[in-house]
Amino acid sequence: MPLFAELTTGHRLPGRVRFRFRAARGAAVDARAVARAVENLPGVRQARLNAKARSLVVEFDPAATDAGRLAAAILALPPPDAASAPRTSRAPDKALATVLASAVLLLGTNHLPPRLRRPATLAAALPLYRKAAQDFLGDGVNSHVLEALAVAISTGSGDHVAANATVFMLALGEYLENAIARRSDDLLKNLLRPDTGLVWVEEEGVERQVAAAEVAVGATVIVGAGATIPVDGTVLGGAALVNEASMTGESVPVARQRGDAVLSGTVVDEGRLRIYAEHVGRKTAAARIADYVEQSLTAKSNAQIASAKLADRLVPGVLGLAGSAWLLTGDWRRAAAVLQADYSCALKLATPVAFKAAMFKAGRQGILVKGADVLERLAAADTFVFDKTGTLTTGRLAVTDSIAFDPHYTPEDLIDLAASVEEHYFHPLALAVVEAAKQHHGRHFDHKEVEFIAAHGVASVIEGKRIVVGSRHFVAEDEGTPIGRIEQRRIERLFRAGKTLLYIGYGGRLIGVIALKDRVREASAATVRRLRAAGAERIVMLTGDHAARAAELAQQLGLDGCHAELLPEQKAALVAQMKAGGAKIAFVGDGINDAPALAGAHVGIAMAQGADLARLTSDIALLEDSIERVADAKQIANRTLQLIDGNFRLTVGANTAILAAAALGLLAPVAASVLHNGATIGILLNALRGGQGVLPD
Repeated sequence: MPLFAELTTGHRLPGRVRFRFRAARGAAVDARAVARAVENLPGVRQARLNAKARSLVVEFDPAATDAGRLAAAILALPPPDAASAPRTSRAPDKALATVLASAVLLLGTNHLPPRLRRPATLAAALPLYRKAAQDFLGDGVNSHVLEALAVAISTGSGDHVAANATVFMLALGEYLENAIARRSDDLLKNLLRPDTGLVWVEEEGVERQVAAAEVAVGATVIVGAGATIPVDGTVLGGAALVNEASMTGESVPVARQRGDAVLSGTVVDEGRLRIYAEHVGRKTAAARIADYVEQSLTAKSNAQIASAKLADRLVPGVLGLAGSAWLLTGDWRRAAAVLQADYSCALKLATPVAFKAAMFKAGRQGILVKGADVLERLAAADTFVFDKTGTLTTGRLAVTDSIAFDPHYTPEDLIDLAASVEEHYFHPLALAVVEAAKQHHGRHFDHKEVEFIAAHGVASVIEGKRIVVGSRHFVAEDEGTPIGRIEQRRIERLFRAGKTLLYIGYGGRLIGVIALKDRVREASAATVRRLRAAGAERIVMLTGDHAARAAELAQQLGLDGCHAELLPEQKAALVAQMKAGGAKIAFVGDGINDAPALAGAHVGIAMAQGADLARLTSDIALLEDSIERVADAKQIANRTLQLIDGNFRLTVGANTAILAAAALGLLAPVAASVLHNGATIGILLNALRGGQGVLPD
């Protein structure tokens, strides 16, 4: 059933449209949930819904969509799914009041006049009977029906103490079960960051406060000590210690200064920062966490669905056992005791609680998991496929060699000359050379105005001589700088080693080359080893890079294989081929060209610095630029599935023992109820161990 029965255009501007809506019959319009659902539609930048005015304002990218397509997509939106919510029909306060009332009745049963005992018991059990009748008419025999039968048998037999004890234990058990289920939800919701309210921005040198919703991409945001960073962006100026525990789990504040990336939801402990806003509003990391949390609270894993189905299938068996015990012995107490114990509560609640607790733990470690089923698939993954650049490597070049062909210049002179003319050029090669000069505290050469030749290099004049720094084509062919045989042999050796070369010509002569190479992440090899220990049977690399470079890296990291010089569609095809061969694949990438492979794998994992498209198509998004988080995610998934499997065995074993003892007459109805509810609560508490060690204060 759709959420809206009718949607009409009230007002339209380029990139903005106001709709008037009429909700479908029986549909509850949650302004926040609907706005978020609309914002997740392709091309939508922001959405605001006013339920009282029946107004929906949508800001969108005209190049990506239009008002007509938006209207069609919004009309197709389903209402929020409430069917998957656990047994939390009563508000906590009302549920607690029910527990207290049933406890008072239990303690006072024998003090009531005999003629009032049955009416009091029936009144206390009325909500249970009502729920059982609804379930029986809608779903047939389930756990609520069994519980109601147990109370009815005790009441009909005149054992009002047993009936009231059962009502009390059921109320107490439901209250505690719901409290634990809410706790698991709260674990995830703890990852949400409150709206930062007013934000300081700098406009034309003047600072002023604006609402957080008004901050646009490209704004300069000012954040002082004690304030929460409201945007994802890059530091333009200032220095500060930033507490990133809310996003990365790291308790020690980290220093942030010009050029560093910062995340929304983190807090400036000391100092002051000027930040260039790159992601604002619903596009920030903190807002994406909110989206993932909302998805995870309703999404069901295969393990959860299987547990629920098994619990439902076992209910008729429990009913049959109770009937058999009564027919064979004539003892109504045995039947009532058997009906106290069933598998439903623990089987249906323990699995989602364990998943949510684990997802909280992952979130605190900077791993955003988009649903319980993702953890399930990751635990089953036996093949890990890595993109190379930006994943196993940093994606940032570093100077490896500086070779001078002119004896008047040292290798350090070459770096300093190149850095002097490239210090204002933001190409990755230029940034790497400037960084190398900083490392050896190189000197600056005075120069004339710098010419930037797109896709080639830079040129200037130092001490009256023209200096050119850039590609071979630019220096040798465009500038006519000759390259000798000796120099050529040395250059070829560097090239065969998989290095990128920067040529330096000065005064019409080639005075040297600087070789650069993408740096392998320090933790890549350790991550590969951890993945193998966690069950990865095969680890391979796919890359569009040169075959020789890829083979060298694969050997260095101990990978099982690599495929090089690939186009994006070839990466996706290889993933599909491996899947067809039976492999369960986790693909790790960061670029737009990785999106098809990320979407096609069993589990797609996007690196923190990855393109937005890669992060959107992934199942797991890393918040910090750390390859170790891939192994952390695998280990969390493995432990969660082990915990769920252990809880399953514990549930079946404990409840089977209780049922057997009750059927043999070893347990009275009250004792069976105490044991069953106690075991259920213990299993749910055990399920919360998925978030152990990172519970909120």
